[in-house]
Amino acid sequence: MEKQPIRVVIWGFGAMGSGMARMMLSKRGFEITGVCDLHPKRVGKPISEVLNQSLPSHQDVIIQADIDSLIHKDRCDICLLATDSFTRKAFPKLKFILERGVNVISTAEEMAYPKANEPALTMELDRIAKAHGVTVLGTGINPGMMMDVLVLMMTGVMADVQQIKVARINSLSPFGETVMEEQGVGKSIEEYHELVSKGELAGHVGFKESAHMICDGLGLTDITFEQSMKPIITDIDRKSPYGFAKQGHVAGIDMEASVSHQGKPFLELRHPQQIEPQLAGVYTGDYIDIIGNPHVHLSVKPEIDGGIGTIAICVNMIPHVINSRPGLKTMIDLPIPRAILGDVRDFLE
Repeated sequence: MEKQPIRVVIWGFGAMGSGMARMMLSKRGFEITGVCDLHPKRVGKPISEVLNQSLPSHQDVIIQADIDSLIHKDRCDICLLATDSFTRKAFPKLKFILERGVNVISTAEEMAYPKANEPALTMELDRIAKAHGVTVLGTGINPGMMMDVLVLMMTGVMADVQQIKVARINSLSPFGETVMEEQGVGKSIEEYHELVSKGELAGHVGFKESAHMICDGLGLTDITFEQSMKPIITDIDRKSPYGFAKQGHVAGIDMEASVSHQGKPFLELRHPQQIEPQLAGVYTGDYIDIIGNPHVHLSVKPEIDGGIGTIAICVNMIPHVINSRPGLKTMIDLPIPRAILGDVRDFLE
């Protein structure tokens, strides 16, 4: 007898959500049973029209604004929540999904390691998930892989770790409007500084999460975390699918963070990201240097594409989330991420 497909609801159908739909439609064993989005240009349309690809009628789901009609454990096994960046903002949606007995994977950056910023909400999400027998995971390309999980994996071949330096030089171009806002893309220098002074510009969300994931993963306590940010000003006009920066305006943000352990420097993170970096002669890449025994250096050039990477890791983790024991999980709690080349149902236990 043929196995039932893994039934998926997508909440948020922008750049990431629609990309996840494309990927699942190309795989065996998935069924998209619902899509929720509030954008007036998407609501009421079949996903084939938004994706601009023809689909069999049974796969052509109509996008709805009402999530309540879509999230039920008898019609979906997991929800991909592709909205928000912060745990506190995502919490009501996560709670709604979990209380209906549905597993969830969130792209919210803080959810990659939520106890770094929201320990109380982390405990509450874990409690709710366990009470309803389901699992919640936050993941993405970064945080969730390139500047934390991959770093921890590389330390697995080391007898001792003395210091870690990680840099991700990447393009913001694949990401949607929410990320453009968080990075201040298109703002004047004056607007940038005003937003920073008001605490209304996030920059990269996830340094604290990556830092705590690495340190907790290595068993380190008594750490001190600091971060800083500065604007990347473009000297030419730049346009991406979801952002535009005029000459002399902000094209992105350069973020740095550091962690000291027992008063000594231990971890350095650097993450300059901007739209269309190649127009400014900037070459992207991912770099990991781990000083210890033995020394480990990993260099990936160009960068792992942030858009495809986030889409893929969320979809590829679906069977592992379904297999997991109930509760709030992070990427260091579950099996290593890997591509799904066969039928996704074969990964289910």
